[in-house]
Amino acid sequence: MENESGALARLVGLFAQRGYNIDSLNVAPTDDPTLSRLTLVTHGDEQMVEQITKQLNKLVEVVKVVDLTEGGHVERGLMLVKVRATGAQREEVKRTTDIFRAQIVDVSPTTFTIMVTGEEEKLAAFLEALAGTTIMEVARTGVSGVARGEKVLSV
Repeated sequence: MENESGALARLVGLFAQRGYNIDSLNVAPTDDPTLSRLTLVTHGDEQMVEQITKQLNKLVEVVKVVDLTEGGHVERGLMLVKVRATGAQREEVKRTTDIFRAQIVDVSPTTFTIMVTGEEEKLAAFLEALAGTTIMEVARTGVSGVARGEKVLSV
């Protein structure tokens, strides 16, 4: 989409007007300073997704709409989790972090802040694995995704 003031607000407004829910939203600049890449996750049946695509294509700021789920793709999210961990619990949190190939990015005498990347299922499973600890805070990014192989987005 075009990288201009208000473009994202108009896109989100379209979803609100139609009663569609946005599960995840991630926007970042591209190598072209006039364009931003927006990765949006929503859910619905085939007809609803088709309708959303048509409505997005009508927005002047939208340059191109691609449904990554129509082909092979890679998607990842990032999550930061702050947990309270003392005594023997610290070793258990470290083991769980290693199992999920996560990374402890901040340590205090009573807490760990852990960074986890992966598909949404992995992030959910990590939170579930920490069920025996005190989760103090969770911050998540939206999903980012690209098509597999040589396929790229082009304008």
